[in-house]
Amino acid sequence: MKVYLGTAGIPISSKERSTLGGIKHLAEIGLQSMEVQFVRRVGMSNQMAKDVGKLAKELNIKLSVHAPYYINLCSQEKEKLEASKKRILDSCERANFMQASPVTFHPGFYGKLTSEQAFQAVKEACDDLVDRMQKKGIENVKLGPEIMGKQSAFGTVEETVRICKEVKCCVPVVDWAHINARTGGGLRTQADFSKIFDEFKPLKLEHLHTHVTCVEFSLVEEGKGNGRYHLPLKAKKPDFEPLVKEILGRKLNITLISESPILEKDALVLKKMFEQHDYKF
Repeated sequence: MKVYLGTAGIPISSKERSTLGGIKHLAEIGLQSMEVQFVRRVGMSNQMAKDVGKLAKELNIKLSVHAPYYINLCSQEKEKLEASKKRILDSCERANFMQASPVTFHPGFYGKLTSEQAFQAVKEACDDLVDRMQKKGIENVKLGPEIMGKQSAFGTVEETVRICKEVKCCVPVVDWAHINARTGGGLRTQADFSKIFDEFKPLKLEHLHTHVTCVEFSLVEEGKGNGRYHLPLKAKKPDFEPLVKEILGRKLNITLISESPILEKDALVLKKMFEQHDYKF
């Protein structure tokens, strides 16, 4: 098994406010991963992506990418759908030069669509993206639809697993805070985390990419909620000690990217939790 811990973007304590500086800082503080964030747009050149990949390889930092947030593969407007695909494709191109994977993205919103109609829209878009990636020679980058934390967003655990079953080159991005919010606080025990891992068994994954933070959510009804904002791990919403135990018990190859408001501080809290159970990084 291999556990990679890192941050969503440049660590807060990194004096050099660049992706290259952030990678160096992560290596210095004993973390192993970074999810490069293209929050609003893909502003990185292909040459810079190559430089980022080269440095990460030298320092043993595992890279992934988060595509811009303005994506809706469920959109019925052709222009918006095409713009969404372009943002994902541009992210995949940079990821290819970085030797990074997966490219995480938020699939979209149901709007007036049923769950099944939204599924078919996302599947069709992902199939098209895979075809375009192949034509561009992008071979080692996986698409990473993220499990989402609001009732209005496409991306339940079940929907995400189904997309990854039916679309080649797709792997799930498991956001534990989103699952906790969407299920109205459903992650309470080690058994709760275990059930989620069991959902992914049919995909026969060699490695699982995940996001970690605590979350404030509003309850819609019993078992259903909407995520509101991220909280540090000390909030224990959810408590991640049971997750650490379950990962170690299953001997998983897994990446845990901290999306906490205090990024690397909480990534290091996670590191300490693993080390307390005798895991050696």
